Amino acid sequence: MSSIELKIENKVAYITLNRPEVFNSFNREMALNLQSTLDNCDNNDEVRAIVLSGNGKAFCAGQDLKEVTDPELNPGFKKILEEHYNPIITRLRSVKKPIIGAINGVAAGAGANIALACDIVVAHEKVSFIQAFSLIGLVPDSAGTFFLPRLIGFQKAQALAMLGDKISAEEAEKMGMIYKSVPLEEFEETISKLAVKVANMPTKALWLIKELFNKSMTNTLEDQLALESKLQIEAASSNDYAEGVAAFIEKRKPNFKGN
Repeated sequence: MSSIELKIENKVAYITLNRPEVFNSFNREMALNLQSTLDNCDNNDEVRAIVLSGNGKAFCAGQDLKEVTDPELNPGFKKILEEHYNPIITRLRSVKKPIIGAINGVAAGAGANIALACDIVVAHEKVSFIQAFSLIGLVPDSAGTFFLPRLIGFQKAQALAMLGDKISAEEAEKMGMIYKSVPLEEFEETISKLAVKVANMPTKALWLIKELFNKSMTNTLEDQLALESKLQIEAASSNDYAEGVAAFIEKRKPNFKGN
């Protein structure tokens, strides 16, 4: 059984973490498989959008502690961070396809921060997010200390990291941690409709938007204005822009190709 499942349908790649017996906690195999799957989707012209979710009751419970406590399995924290989690976060932010985090269950530790690194995060009402690191004497990784304070503010983020509070999906939406919380019975349909919608949008423009927001994390105002100008000119030269304008003038639905 593969630790990562991949299904491509209606121009959407559905990537599913598949270790439900351990709440989709990461071991080395799953971490490396997720990286290669993201790479393959990024290079596949048939894929216009990506949905990342988990099988079973959890989205992801973070690191499989069995791996780090078994002397025969333990790759060591240096390797885990430099070869597992850091490359996953880098890929989530650099893949040129919009990535929807479909959070189907608890997202804890690295699992919570992988969720927050997605472009659009939707969770159902039963989901909880936990910065669980401090509860076992660790510090947040997987860019949790980068994204979380930018999403919800310094004081709130630091408190959640220190205390390890369980945050419901509804609370997460209210504090700006995620895009949306939806009723459980509407979750799958919401994700499916959102994924198809995004896949049929001008995805080159969506990638340029993603890149602008990536750079906004560290750019000065002057740097950001210059980058907006550069990428707006690039967007305006795309076939999708020409199609969007033509469709608007002709009062018809646009047919975007992502280029």
